[in-house]
Amino acid sequence: MNRFFVNIDNIKDENIIIDNKDDLKHIKNVLRLKENEKIEISDGLDNEYIVQIKNITDEFIETLILEKTDIKRESNINITLYQGYPKSSKMEFIIQKATELGVKRIVPIITDRTIVKINNNKKEEKKLERFEKIAFEAAKQSKRGIIPEVPQIMNLESAVKEMQKNNSFIIVPYENENKIYIKEVLKKTKEKDISIIIGPEGGFSESEIKKLQEIGASIVSLGPRILRTETAGLTLISIIMYQLGDVGGI
Repeated sequence: MNRFFVNIDNIKDENIIIDNKDDLKHIKNVLRLKENEKIEISDGLDNEYIVQIKNITDEFIETLILEKTDIKRESNINITLYQGYPKSSKMEFIIQKATELGVKRIVPIITDRTIVKINNNKKEEKKLERFEKIAFEAAKQSKRGIIPEVPQIMNLESAVKEMQKNNSFIIVPYENENKIYIKEVLKKTKEKDISIIIGPEGGFSESEIKKLQEIGASIVSLGPRILRTETAGLTLISIIMYQLGDVGGI
């Protein structure tokens, strides 16, 4: 069944209105859905509805709520991914896959060895619009109950301050760490709010690792092989979801 997101304000009594232009176009011109057909709707707050299309106009689609389901698709683990900004379209790939895996928030960060430099506000705004759209589409495809947030690009210092403020459990994969493995760290924690920090193509500088250690981050190894930046974060998310979240049947 096709799935769409609406703002909570679009839900009135027994009716839900779809007025997003892209969704209208998709329903009418691509899916060619008609009145009386059923679709799924999420309000972005992990509430899910089965609805029937009542009326299709050029401005909106009116639906009737048939059922509010009790399916909760969101993990009990709140993961924020702080991703060192990579080259080319890798960030888009990371956002898409991290959304599918259940991450709640994806923050692009600039570090010492980040190759990409964005000094133009308009360029950054366009990038963020693109990232938000990718997260939105991935959330629909994977039947998420929420759409992950993709905030403005931060430097590492700002990210560190944010993590300290949120008091989250911080995990940093580092290629030069060969004693502490992620499995050992996860066995010792029951934290539900976890921040992951992934370096860009060139990895972290030693001074950055030292700074992260000073705030209590767990610096870990993901194994004997060196993973690309677009692989490391997704691997770590999968391990955490299996060990602590809903993927392992816990």
